[in-house]
Amino acid sequence: MTQLSRRRFLAISTATLGATGVATQWATLTGSANAAQVAAGTVKEIPTFCEMCFWRCGGIAHVRDGKLWKFEGNPKDPQSNGRLCPRGTGAVGAHYDPYRLRQPLMRVGERGKEQWKAVSWDEALGFVAEKMNKIKAEHGPESVALFNHGFGQRFFQHVLKSWGVINYAGSSYAQCRGARDVGFLLTYGAGVGSPEPTDIKNTDCLVLIGSHLGENMHNSQVQEFAQAVERKVPVIVVDPRYSVAASKAKYWLPVKAGTDIALLLAWCNLLVTEGRYDKAFVEKHGLGFDKFAAEIKGYTVEWAAEQCDVPAQLIRAAAREFASHAPRAIVHPGRRVNWYGDDTQRSRAIALLNALLGNYGRQGGMFVSQGMKLAPYPLPKYPEHTKPRLDSAEGDRYPFADEGVTTAIRDATISGQPYPVKGWFVYSANLMQALPNEAETIKAIQQLDLLVVCDTMPSEMAGWADVILPDTIFLERHDEVLTGFGRNGWAALRQPVVAPPHDQKPAWWIAKQLAEKLGIGACMPFKDMEEYLSYRLEKSGHSWETFKKEGIIVAPHKPITVEEGLELEFATPSGKVEFWSDQLAAKGFDPVPKYTKHPEAPAGLFRLITGRAPGHTFSRTQTNPLLHDLMPENEVWVNTATAVKLGLKNREYVTLKNQDGVVSNRIRVKATQRIREDTVYMVYGFGHTNKMLKTAYLKGASAGGLNTHYKTDPIMGATSIHTNFVSLIKEA
Repeated sequence: MTQLSRRRFLAISTATLGATGVATQWATLTGSANAAQVAAGTVKEIPTFCEMCFWRCGGIAHVRDGKLWKFEGNPKDPQSNGRLCPRGTGAVGAHYDPYRLRQPLMRVGERGKEQWKAVSWDEALGFVAEKMNKIKAEHGPESVALFNHGFGQRFFQHVLKSWGVINYAGSSYAQCRGARDVGFLLTYGAGVGSPEPTDIKNTDCLVLIGSHLGENMHNSQVQEFAQAVERKVPVIVVDPRYSVAASKAKYWLPVKAGTDIALLLAWCNLLVTEGRYDKAFVEKHGLGFDKFAAEIKGYTVEWAAEQCDVPAQLIRAAAREFASHAPRAIVHPGRRVNWYGDDTQRSRAIALLNALLGNYGRQGGMFVSQGMKLAPYPLPKYPEHTKPRLDSAEGDRYPFADEGVTTAIRDATISGQPYPVKGWFVYSANLMQALPNEAETIKAIQQLDLLVVCDTMPSEMAGWADVILPDTIFLERHDEVLTGFGRNGWAALRQPVVAPPHDQKPAWWIAKQLAEKLGIGACMPFKDMEEYLSYRLEKSGHSWETFKKEGIIVAPHKPITVEEGLELEFATPSGKVEFWSDQLAAKGFDPVPKYTKHPEAPAGLFRLITGRAPGHTFSRTQTNPLLHDLMPENEVWVNTATAVKLGLKNREYVTLKNQDGVVSNRIRVKATQRIREDTVYMVYGFGHTNKMLKTAYLKGASAGGLNTHYKTDPIMGATSIHTNFVSLIKEA
């Protein structure tokens, strides 16, 4: 094997097919005429749905003279309503990103040194299949695990499960939304889902607790939020930072980070003691209310004011405000809620506060989402297995986890218990930034016999791979049909708009070829995605040709609120809204959330909290030529008074050093009064250390890299991101 330099890696594209050859090959491969060359001087509009974030808005791609020109919202789509966020419109830049992975690569030399040789797809997949079968023979198929993120993983997961894989997880669960969904599931018998069923469009009051609408760019919700602000709806924001949402608020409560449960329980207590809760809703649908009321009796507003460092009159005024608008009031469930390690109970407290408002299934509150079903394709059943999944392998380790837990797989890989994990597939997930404590991820990788990364970009995770498989971006491929939940159910089509620029292949094709190499080709018994998708549509009574032209099917509207005739049902064991949870009590957990004080910052250090930027998607878009200029690097927000004490000037570079001695890349100071003095804030996703990402290399600091100390929620396995403290070190 010959070693390739990084310069040679970036020059690999010169050996790929010319544009005409690629387009012809792609049209043959997909069976789609959409990607064929277009006559000069013409513009073709092709509907698809976006993957720049998980909101997956419907969009229309414009191809001019055979080249991708622009991407805008599909007016028929309920997620976009004809408008895309900055990331969505920047999807064109993802196609043209000069640092994309271009063809299969195999490691040369030591893991993590980013030394590769270019190989054919046949050689790469043959190597992977050989390694997988060796692991299977020695340890069993359960010893291969899948980490996935995004919509394209559907057939990767299918093929691996068909081969015998039982351990698979996405960081969107234990590192993002899982605690929220479990908290609501334990209360109402239903999780929150995505998009959240918040009727912001019709609400009369909105409460946001660390939910940064306007910065996280959850498209349809941001549109409704803007309309609510225009309607002068009172907004209440709870956040140590004066966020964009806080700038629109009637009340901003700058709570001390980590005290959210104290505030929530005090609000619940105020509504109960002052009789401001929905008595009819509680009487008809509630279970264990009296025990709940007794349990929260000691959580007074004055007590919470001391814990949260917020005036009692502000806490009381905010509560009376949202209670006065019930049931047309919402305490937003949030999305990325894994903050302190007790996040299921915090989310349950939010669920209970909403229950006191009686807003479940009510207009202006939390509507009951409707979905849409399509006929399945007849795929073979998965093989049976006898070994336990790793996230439940230690008895009741995470008794309420209803999805895979990434860190449980990582822990088992390190320990080899209850059985060894020897292979990882990582699809579209930069685990180095997504999982806490990078050192533990590296330790786990060192135990592996095979690490395969399938992605579009050369991330830090890809730098540790044995084999890198270059995926297409969403504008270059078919995927599974998206069936969405919301005010109406809907289905959206993803279809190729342009050919991939080099030797990238779509995930479904890679999975199908791997299945053939593994001797299980029968698990994907269709020629191509057109055959698969058209079967599902036609069997469901829809026109495949119409679907290709319009991209969206919206189901007939069904009642989603009581006002429309909805009959409320709750899939809890009791069939009621469970103010007191016997489920939790039976597993040794508090049946009603309790407040436990979290450690405060040691002298000279500040609690680090994080968030999102409207122009970037996690760590995936920093080299996107359209989005890079919007925000080439992140900043660390520091209170102006704190900056003066430390001798720091606005826009000055510093490094951050956490309590474990980990030091970040350099990052600019944003001196501002918009944050508490005991807290600093930064946007996630920057500080890349993969040198192949030239324009993003060492730009800004990685919040993930500083997340070395974390707590794990014992209820469902979520890992915290706001339990680290940092000092700021001036550059010499």
